[in-house]
Amino acid sequence: MSQKVVAIIQARMGSTRLPGKSLMPLAGKPLVYRVLERIIPSKNIDQIVLAIPNTTENQVLSEIAHELGVSVFAGSEDDLVDRYYRAAEKFNAQFVVRIPADNPTPQSSEIDKIIDHHLGLGTVGFSSNLAEVFGSRYPDGIGAEIFDFELLQESWKKESNPNKREHVHLNFFDYGTQIPVDSDWCPISTVQCPKEFARPDVILDVNTPQQYRYMAQLYEDLYRENPRFSIQDIIAWHDKLKLFQKPTEG
Repeated sequence: MSQKVVAIIQARMGSTRLPGKSLMPLAGKPLVYRVLERIIPSKNIDQIVLAIPNTTENQVLSEIAHELGVSVFAGSEDDLVDRYYRAAEKFNAQFVVRIPADNPTPQSSEIDKIIDHHLGLGTVGFSSNLAEVFGSRYPDGIGAEIFDFELLQESWKKESNPNKREHVHLNFFDYGTQIPVDSDWCPISTVQCPKEFARPDVILDVNTPQQYRYMAQLYEDLYRENPRFSIQDIIAWHDKLKLFQKPTEG
């Protein structure tokens, strides 16, 4: 049986909260470039696919992917379950790794860790260290989700709820409530975050102008010194920034 692990990164130009964020610069390169750049060193991913909407305005994203040697799939703009399913089917994935393209600081070692964990379980299910799961204490945005293709296929066939069609993870697990959809059908698993960066208060998504400004400053301060800066570097930078932002007494 094939054990092909395919990472599918969802990106689009038409974000409602922050339009065009995929092209916003981080240390001189588009945000989506930085995301892909940090995923490429992963040792456990067999193929990386940038999954974009099949519209003219999104073709610029495919050019960035090709620059980095990353495969591209163009599909539905709003039906992410369909986009993921068809991309996974095209590239013969047995396991799908999901990484949103608005998380500009994925860490390949943590992505590899959750893949190793999931493959080691030997059972069909959903595993994640993308954000905190069951008290794992992960920062939001450095890891990934991994789930079996057959679960994605079943969701693609049966689910009609528009919200679940748009948000793939909601077919398996809700991070907000920490409630699995169906633990018998799809067991949920995670790994404990290492103590040195167990910081669920740190949010490394880019969905708002404020979050983009934060990320742009992070990249300006860290990338030029070390292009492969780690989550430990981010935590140290984050805490120093917060210290300087505290109002002075008097």
